[in-house]
Amino acid sequence: MALLAAGCISTVSGTKTPAMSIGNDSFSGRYERSPDQVYQAAVTVLNHNGVLITEYIPHDTTNSMRSMYGKVNSMNVWISVTPVDPRITEVTVQARSSRVGFRDQDLVHELEKEIALQLQSAR
Repeated sequence: MALLAAGCISTVSGTKTPAMSIGNDSFSGRYERSPDQVYQAAVTVLNHNGVLITEYIPHDTTNSMRSMYGKVNSMNVWISVTPVDPRITEVTVQARSSRVGFRDQDLVHELEKEIALQLQSAR
């Protein structure tokens, strides 16, 4: 019988949440777009699929990192947008269930793909 230990995990927005810490719960993509363009695409995708609850600019990092927290189909979703260099921006999506904190890799991949498609249609 497997022993599962509940605890707190770090989110991509720099906050903590109660969750089971088994397995990877986030996925990243890099795009040749400005941080503002990627952030707006992420906001659009999150609002289309669920609800945006909070936006963050972590104070212990540079002001170039921005992130958000929302809900999609009762899942907690965190999205961070960080510039890698002047031409490349990275978006990281993380999702966990509200009750026990289990990961949802399918939702993470779907949201990241939708952000890429949103960026493509905005050209």
